[in-house]
Amino acid sequence: MLVVTGISTLVTNDKSLERGKLGIINNAAIVVGDDNKIVWTGESINLPREFASVAINVDGRAIVPGFVDSHTHLVFGGDRANEFEARMSGKTYSAGGIRTTMTATRAATTESLTNNARRLAEEALNTGTTTLEVKSGYGLSVTDEARSLQVASTITTETTFLGAHVVPPESKIDDYVNLVCGEMLTQCTPNAKWIDVFCDHGAFDVDHARAILGAGAKAGLGLRIHANQLQHGGGIQLGVELGVASCDHCTHMNDADISALADTNGRTVATLLPTAELCTRSKFPDARRLLDAGITIALASDCNPGSSYTTSMPLVISLAVLNMNMSCDEALWSATAGGAAALRRTDIGSLHIGAQADFALLNSSSHVHLAYRPGVKLVDAVVRKGECVAGALA
Repeated sequence: MLVVTGISTLVTNDKSLERGKLGIINNAAIVVGDDNKIVWTGESINLPREFASVAINVDGRAIVPGFVDSHTHLVFGGDRANEFEARMSGKTYSAGGIRTTMTATRAATTESLTNNARRLAEEALNTGTTTLEVKSGYGLSVTDEARSLQVASTITTETTFLGAHVVPPESKIDDYVNLVCGEMLTQCTPNAKWIDVFCDHGAFDVDHARAILGAGAKAGLGLRIHANQLQHGGGIQLGVELGVASCDHCTHMNDADISALADTNGRTVATLLPTAELCTRSKFPDARRLLDAGITIALASDCNPGSSYTTSMPLVISLAVLNMNMSCDEALWSATAGGAAALRRTDIGSLHIGAQADFALLNSSSHVHLAYRPGVKLVDAVVRKGECVAGALA
């Protein structure tokens, strides 16, 4: 059992509290049961007496749900620092750079891929991320995609088969789509929960993406889609048509795209990735347009070696507020409950009774500091499944 008191503001995201979208409890306490789930939340003054003797007082610091990073690419070899430097000198970002990482990933040992992915996952954990989605997509061969998902499955249960990232140079697109839908899918499904496709300029068109996602659905995988990152296209409309859990990037949208997402009533989430815009010097999407239309938004890091080499969800939150017209409350909700919605999970991303006990203790009295103090270490401790796994609560 874990009992924490002296919490200045406890962000619960608990709709039943009717205290605004974040369900904030002031001067709060939280109790975690032996099953690592939340059993009580409320004001410290009302804490049941039997819990008082084992309580840890955090002296007026804030607690927020653990961040749910629903879009990452952690399994890869090498890096693309040279590409980043060239881009900062004026070169335009394109999907083609993925092939550089493909070469490095194929050449890497499984041990080195695992060590690198675990390093990044640990880095994310230390900044408050308690749930990660991890994609394949840099092997682009049957053997290397299957190997990548085996590595990903040692880190998280939220694993995504992204064999359809780009077409490798040794293949023609129709042949490669057949491979992805056939042998590659068969070999990758045992270690995958989701299937994804990069539907954009330089990657896969709508027809190919439809075939790939259809094959994944028949294999029992959940659906996700990279849509409209590099230019406007049919990715979002396809995602809505197929009922994907999340359309990711959504950088280039028109009114029809917004209307289509809104009509899903939150069933299809729009996942925005502001660090990708930052690192590619691209235009930030206007999250306010989506929010005003009633679209559910998730925020994620897109951690990858080419266009967003960061694991910091606090940075993502800050950018969303400073550059995408989100409020501090909206950005935090989207980085927690929104990420959970993108993964179709109800047991994470909030601190309601019965939820998994995943939360972060901040070194400030308010979650507003996540946006207010960009780039500053703000997380003092991280609890995952009821255990302190980073930092210290006391």
